[in-house]
Amino acid sequence: MPFERIEAFFAGHAYEPHRHDTYAIGQTLSGVQSFRYRGADRFSLPGRTMVLHPDELHDGHAGSDDGFRYRMIYIEPAAIQSVLGGRPLPFIKGGISPDPRLFAAVRALLPATDARIEALEFGDGLFELAHALEAAAGATSPPGRVLDYRSAERARLYLHDLPEGTVTLDMLEAISGRDRWGLNRDFRRLFGTSPYRYLVQRRLEAVKTDLRRGISPAEAALDAGFADQAHMSRHFKKAFGLSPGRWLRMAGTPASR
Repeated sequence: MPFERIEAFFAGHAYEPHRHDTYAIGQTLSGVQSFRYRGADRFSLPGRTMVLHPDELHDGHAGSDDGFRYRMIYIEPAAIQSVLGGRPLPFIKGGISPDPRLFAAVRALLPATDARIEALEFGDGLFELAHALEAAAGATSPPGRVLDYRSAERARLYLHDLPEGTVTLDMLEAISGRDRWGLNRDFRRLFGTSPYRYLVQRRLEAVKTDLRRGISPAEAALDAGFADQAHMSRHFKKAFGLSPGRWLRMAGTPASR
């Protein structure tokens, strides 16, 4: 997958001036993160999003004595372009944006760095990020197109059956007969969610069924197609607002073995 994630804490001067051939997109978790960018000093605080355009010179240092903690993801322009289909790469003036949609899109791709991101999850997040970048940069979306229901339904039925192993965008293209981003757009408009979130929700329903039967959370997670119990629990909390154990207690069903 064309991205890299880091999380770090720094006090004092962190980085000398340098440049990437990728987007450097991140969020300050605590403290004040400062950097020199396009001839001016910038200051990033929690709740905003940093977007450093490819090939732009910048440095990095703490803006206060307490230091700063941040997460950053580096994404190849070609990955963004695969969504935009030839439109100009979005440019965020000043390198910092308060846009809430952009913040949410980046946050979805920046869980704790030891948290697993699946191939389809990354594709889903990339779609959100590319369009959020366009919107935050002031670009306009193209007019809507006719929806391809048959292709989206083929993909939905495939995901509904909980295929084993890793599900990729290449697989969904082959099954649906539709290009990945057109399928992603139509799937969202037809079924109210993305292909990845649809698959995760089906997996979570399978987990709930197993938990009601007394299967352990670890075994239920693997049976449903999650990488491990921690991976399942992260999605469970995100989907339902509580842990699997708490949900099971609230459901009034037997505890897992």
